Amino acid sequence: MTGLQFFWFFLIGLLFSGFFFLEGFDFGVGMAVQTLAHNEAEKDQIVSTIGPVWDGNEVWLLTAGGAMFASFPYWYASLFSGFYLILFAILFGLIIRGVSFEFRHNVAPEKKQIWNWTLSLGSALVPFFFGLMFISMIQGMPIDAKGNMAAAFGDYFNLFSLVGGVAMLLLTYLHGLNYIALKTTGPVRNRAANYARLLYWVLYVGLLAFALLLFVKTDFFSKHLLATLALLVVIVALSVFAHASVFAKKEMAAFLSSGLTLVAVVVLLFQGLFPRVMISSISAKYDLLIKDASSTPYTLKVMSIVAVTLVPFVLAYTVWAYYIFRKRIHLPVVVTGEQHAG
Repeated sequence: MTGLQFFWFFLIGLLFSGFFFLEGFDFGVGMAVQTLAHNEAEKDQIVSTIGPVWDGNEVWLLTAGGAMFASFPYWYASLFSGFYLILFAILFGLIIRGVSFEFRHNVAPEKKQIWNWTLSLGSALVPFFFGLMFISMIQGMPIDAKGNMAAAFGDYFNLFSLVGGVAMLLLTYLHGLNYIALKTTGPVRNRAANYARLLYWVLYVGLLAFALLLFVKTDFFSKHLLATLALLVVIVALSVFAHASVFAKKEMAAFLSSGLTLVAVVVLLFQGLFPRVMISSISAKYDLLIKDASSTPYTLKVMSIVAVTLVPFVLAYTVWAYYIFRKRIHLPVVVTGEQHAG
């Protein structure tokens, strides 16, 4: 494995980490529209917290997919062909979620509820199926010597993958609640904190189940014992710190901790895969390795130059956008078309 191959594996992991940190609270906010708000004004208040930034956050996913396609085409081909229906479900969730922002603002008041439900449903589908897909990957899928995957229903939907999907759903929902508490005033703010106080107890049970299944169903502990244990401790510690911050009404600390928890989960998955990108349940000799899945050295070199040049500008714009829209959202609120950052 070359340095450039490792760099691009690391960069793709970083892009997915950024996606779940930023888009993760978007999903949580979307789910909260139907589970947290008590009336239409509160729903508008909740949606307004992400109105200027939600589509900019989705760019991280597009960039991660594009980087995978260009730097690891064999990984991209195996993943997207083997998980075609799962990825279609993710795309469906992103589409219905995206259009709901515009439709809920422009339809007649009596039809607005339809698009509120669409927003919440789409926001729930995406993290659930991402969690299911990533857990299926680390368990191992029936990949043959040519990199083709012939999976059955049980390979995708099993106890561990379902626990992973629900865990990702809960993590993003809590991240969204912490963001709502940080960005709003009034009853919605207090209610978000109350929900988070209760749901973190549920998360601890989920994390215990996840750790046990990770030990039983994967080779993470045999191949990367210290790193796996350390990251599990970090995930639990961040969750406890976020929970304590909610009780202490330290909303920024709770938000940052819940976001870093999602980042730690992504790091855990990527370090467990290393030096592989896909794990075969048929035989270890069919595992797709980083060194075999990447593009040519010249392609990686050119892409690295472009990435190092452009990424600082993207990060600077992201920071600037969040700084501009840093103020809390109050009631009553006037929603002006769910502004877009892009």
